[in-house]
Amino acid sequence: MTLYGIKTCGSVKKAMAFFKTRGIAYDFVDFKQTQVGRPKIESWLQKVPLDKLFNNKGTKYRTLGLSKAELSDSDKIEWLAKENMLIKRPVIECDDGSVLVAYDEEQYKHLFGA
Repeated sequence: MTLYGIKTCGSVKKAMAFFKTRGIAYDFVDFKQTQVGRPKIESWLQKVPLDKLFNNKGTKYRTLGLSKAELSDSDKIEWLAKENMLIKRPVIECDDGSVLVAYDEEQYKHLFGA
């Protein structure tokens, strides 16, 4: 399993703690150190909706002035690829090929065990 995010993000910290307390191994990819490109984003979008992946509530969204822009889905994908901080965190690629976006403890418990 691979967890994508940034170490300082509260939701990412919660996900890491969830997995650590249960002894669940994962690889971590830090968006600040490793740029996730369009092919990876498009593979995620085959499994989760764009509105779930695109973070329109974060600081980066506001500082880029995107709230004033009329973004098409194609525009949003372009922005995700060039500015990974617009990706809602964490993104988890599970070993079965599924993708989870955002921290949801109840979903994690159901999928990974309490």
